[in-house]
Amino acid sequence: MAPTAPSAPPPTGGVNTAGLADFLRKFFAPLFLVVVSVVAIFFLFTREITRFVQFIILAVAIGVIFYVPNVIEVTAKAIAGALGIK
Repeated sequence: MAPTAPSAPPPTGGVNTAGLADFLRKFFAPLFLVVVSVVAIFFLFTREITRFVQFIILAVAIGVIFYVPNVIEVTAKAIAGALGIK
């Protein structure tokens, strides 16, 4: 009899979200940088400095979500806890 490869364990019934935050970070972060760059250049060329500063502050706040580790996970756990989901 030939040896067989071990089979994968049966699914536990839940959705596997182990790499979801990393996937979202890798997918949306470059797209975010492109959009921020284009809009910032638009504000600079139209000389709308006040809107440019407001946009940069908002972009930095959103950028923290994408680039700081565990922010997505902590936020998701906090939202789930607030909704009563364990």
